[in-house]
Amino acid sequence: MIDDVTAVVIAGGKSRRMGQDKRFLKVGGISLLDRTVNVLEGMFPAVVLALAEPLAHWNARGHRLVYDAVPDRGSLGGLYTGLMASHSSWIFAVACDMPFLDPAVIHHMAGFMVGSDIVAAKLASGFQPLHGFYSRQCIPILERMINAQRLRMQDIFAEADVRVRIVPESEAMSIDPQLLSFRNVNTPEEFASAVAILNSTSRG
Repeated sequence: MIDDVTAVVIAGGKSRRMGQDKRFLKVGGISLLDRTVNVLEGMFPAVVLALAEPLAHWNARGHRLVYDAVPDRGSLGGLYTGLMASHSSWIFAVACDMPFLDPAVIHHMAGFMVGSDIVAAKLASGFQPLHGFYSRQCIPILERMINAQRLRMQDIFAEADVRVRIVPESEAMSIDPQLLSFRNVNTPEEFASAVAILNSTSRG
């Protein structure tokens, strides 16, 4: 268990590129949302879902559901909402569409919280903001970004007053060689790829 950290699932629900609500697409017979929650509830003392609007027909299993403190601010707004709703010093923020979360990777990243405000991986494709740890010190920075309409998640890493501990790709690959923990599902093609990966892993 990773103490004094709340897991926050950013699950806004727009799914524009998917064309349907991806939260309930099933990989290995389990919805993307449930797969995410299943991993997190075994690692953190509390799990919170940050949503844009009420989530119907889903069993919250005792987890808190919170709604965007500032509407229509995308994932950055979800991150801000999760931090504001958390009772802990830190949160682990993760997208709801990551079917291969690796507890070993998350535990490794948790080891760098001391002396940092953010712990996040930087892969060849860039920072991975929705697979990272954020302290409450980030709240005023996020407020400033929201007020300025600067909603790109990547921009928080360039803020002068935030201490970022970067986990480089090579370090992440030493634990998760295929970097599957960071893989998400935004399009039908990515969903099909995730299903294929799970099927090949199951056969292996």
